[in-house]
Amino acid sequence: MLHTNMWLNYEWKDYNLGWNESEYGNVQSIRLPSKLIWTPDILMYNSADEDIDSKYPTNIIVKSDGTCSWVPLGLYISSCSIDITWFPFDDQFCTMKFGSWTYDGNKINLTARADSIDISTYQPSGEWDLISVPAVRSVLLYDCCPDPYIDITFTIHIRRRTLYYGFNLIIPCALISLLALLTFILPSDAGEKIGLGITILLSLSVFQMIVAEMVPPTSMAVPLVGVYFACVMIMSTASVVMTVFVLNFHHRTPDMFEMPKWVRTLICEWLAWLMRMARPGKELSFRGLIRKASVRHLEEKLPPSLSLLANVEDIDNAIQLYNYGGGGGLRSLSVTSSSSPEDDDMAGIRMEILAILNEVRFITRKIKEDNKSAEETNDWKFAAMVIDRLCFWVFTAYLTIGTLVIFFGAPNMTR
Repeated sequence: MLHTNMWLNYEWKDYNLGWNESEYGNVQSIRLPSKLIWTPDILMYNSADEDIDSKYPTNIIVKSDGTCSWVPLGLYISSCSIDITWFPFDDQFCTMKFGSWTYDGNKINLTARADSIDISTYQPSGEWDLISVPAVRSVLLYDCCPDPYIDITFTIHIRRRTLYYGFNLIIPCALISLLALLTFILPSDAGEKIGLGITILLSLSVFQMIVAEMVPPTSMAVPLVGVYFACVMIMSTASVVMTVFVLNFHHRTPDMFEMPKWVRTLICEWLAWLMRMARPGKELSFRGLIRKASVRHLEEKLPPSLSLLANVEDIDNAIQLYNYGGGGGLRSLSVTSSSSPEDDDMAGIRMEILAILNEVRFITRKIKEDNKSAEETNDWKFAAMVIDRLCFWVFTAYLTIGTLVIFFGAPNMTR
């Protein structure tokens, strides 16, 4: 509903109220109450007031030639259909239709004094800009009556001021949505990635409730700021989901998960090269990735074979020690020929050297396995970092493009 405080200016001629000025002391005009003489029954057709007629009964100025001038003031409440599609960058067009209720066009000829309402005494509103108020005279035929009826329709064109909504809704929402991008920059070891994302999502929910209270409740259209908040909340929800996915990758270990080849190739190599990410001591270049792919392709085609070094390692691993006795000592193999004490000492030394060698091999193998496990753990962490960087750029592009498309698509954004 539109509340309008305005004055109406009626003027008509009543020949029964004329007089000769010379006969009445040169009196040119008199003031009479509106209840004592005839007045046109002009009402606002789309009135939403309980009393229908909101005019204050002011006096009527009657001139000697019978001209009656009546300027009643009143607070008019008219029904107006609100279109919130471009809220808060919206224009509204509200009509005020005035006409006689019982006198048709053959008895009262309504005409407008000007093509628009006089807004010289208009007081500017803090929420709306008054653009124009044109007046249109219409002659209509209704089903109830055969005679035409004349009405004057004033169309009030107002535009919403966006400064209040920009500083209190749009800018805070944009800043909070920028914080959602920080979840992809925050290190996974900090342990606050999920908490930050959920806090941002809750903040946006509070702003969404504020917007719902400001916008008129209707299901005819979704406001522009509501679309923006929905897009930002979708982004924040997706950022929380991706953060969970990233933390899953970050905390994986070789003991529980074996890194698939596609993860190592697609994420740790190609996607890392695309994101311009490199690990210390490992250079990622396009030629190097092509060369690795070619070598990997050849290894898959060639049959498995052991190199000389592998054969030597297998032979070394195949060395078996003498069986230990029950007492913990070495039990030597029985020989047919007699051996001297020096040979027995050399055999004992040889057995001790072989035992030390096997222990060294075991320690070396363990170190290699630990290094391999640590390297694979670092690969999982590096894959999580690459996904974080990818999500950062994707969500940044989504937020930037979405903001520009949504707000600059409004018809009044650049005016």
